[in-house]
Amino acid sequence: MFAKQIKPRWNRWLIKRIPPASSVLLNQKRIFILPSSTGAAFALALMLMLLAAINYQNSLAYSLTFLLTSLFIVAILYTYRNLAGLTVQASAATPVFVGEHGCFRLQLLSGGRAHQAIAVGWSASTLQVVDVPANGVSSCEINLLASQRGWLRPGRIRVESRFPLGILLSWSWLDLDQRLLVYPRPLAADLPTHVGAGSDEEDEGVRNRGAGSDDFQGLRAYQPGDSKQRLHWKAYSRGQGLLVKDFAVLTGRDIYLDFSQLGGDLETRLSMLCHWVLQLSAAEQAFALRLPGLELPLASGAAQRDACLRALALFGQQA
Repeated sequence: MFAKQIKPRWNRWLIKRIPPASSVLLNQKRIFILPSSTGAAFALALMLMLLAAINYQNSLAYSLTFLLTSLFIVAILYTYRNLAGLTVQASAATPVFVGEHGCFRLQLLSGGRAHQAIAVGWSASTLQVVDVPANGVSSCEINLLASQRGWLRPGRIRVESRFPLGILLSWSWLDLDQRLLVYPRPLAADLPTHVGAGSDEEDEGVRNRGAGSDDFQGLRAYQPGDSKQRLHWKAYSRGQGLLVKDFAVLTGRDIYLDFSQLGGDLETRLSMLCHWVLQLSAAEQAFALRLPGLELPLASGAAQRDACLRALALFGQQA
């Protein structure tokens, strides 16, 4: 209960102190420092040594205690300096499909001196340790599972250092304003088409081999994502391997991938449409996409594929 009350206040304070930005320079305002678990044990040992020195009035014990205390104080400065002056920048992220790992790329730039053993990640299990040379740049990639379509925003990233002695921990929580587009998971299904004005009889016979559903062309080797309904089990039983029935798409027809022609829930329909956007794009087949409240006109090529995948990923969500 107490943690739930403190967390919103902490987040508001953190936003004011370290606002979202694609590039952040670590300075005194953005760096926090505390003893690590090893440092806490070290401090406890110093207190016990001091008590022993006072109790026995031993000058050697005093000298050793004060020497180690000085070392602890100097370590605060050097642990802080290892993060200070470091610039952390976010790079563009490549879209992925649901179930894949999104890759967020970061660049760490030195401001004039080397930075040793810099750990970067969202949690203790994802921390990656990199060294940044003086006046140099180091890159790292951090993966995060994409569990649902739409924009994947990883939130604040932790940058920390325990260098040089490991008895102190300096860290910062940075919001690099990163986001990654997640497409629906492709789901093989029958082609959900609506035939437009280009389906005259004189166009029949002009066909292009591809992943269509109009005319049987033959057999081909099975590929991941192919519909299991098209598997040729007789050939498999004869020891010819796993083959799939291949069909042709009429190139003289205007193909509309229509959301309303499909059955199933929302995510299932979007996954089916995603599968056929990829299949038709790979076959260089022109197609259009119809979603409730949105229609993408007939086109082909990478631009059409990317526009359709983006529309499927953001359907029903705020762009």
